[in-house]
Amino acid sequence: MVKVDRRIRKSREAIKRAVIELMNEQEFDQITIQDISERADVSRKTIYLHYLDKFDLLDKLIEEHIDDLRKICDSTDDAADYREAGVLWFEYFERHSLFFSALLASKGSLFFRNRFLEFFLRELEKGKRSSQQSGRDAADGVDIDIQFLGAAIVGIVEWWFKNGKPYSPDFMAMRLGTLLDRNLEAILSPV
Repeated sequence: MVKVDRRIRKSREAIKRAVIELMNEQEFDQITIQDISERADVSRKTIYLHYLDKFDLLDKLIEEHIDDLRKICDSTDDAADYREAGVLWFEYFERHSLFFSALLASKGSLFFRNRFLEFFLRELEKGKRSSQQSGRDAADGVDIDIQFLGAAIVGIVEWWFKNGKPYSPDFMAMRLGTLLDRNLEAILSPV
């Protein structure tokens, strides 16, 4: 693993935090590199040393969170149900609340929503592949079912943030896990 200089790491963190804070205050299109520079207390040159532009910064920030979520999924036991995995997801969402609320609840980004949906669809695809081995195939409409469930997951997470996280991560994980377990069992079981 490459060891990153502490000053570089601190600068990157300040830049990421600045853009997230700004996104909670205004539309992304209105944010300038100068705004990010002032909020992060770094020079514009420092930002350009790490990122091509604000879009590259946002893309790398999104990718970082998607990678973290993928690692969470990969670290869970294959036998674990969606309630157990959901607890880890919602705890992660809560720890990174400022980021997710900026991109889902306030001045949300369609690009992020699509990446977020793509992540969940890939995770659900893993179950689909095992169902095809047990007799189901694409002609049964499993692809439609997976799309429905992926959109439902993203919608529930959006709802949670837009409503000020009215339930604990444990409660959200339990409800989402119950719904996913019930629906996936029906969808992925041989007919």
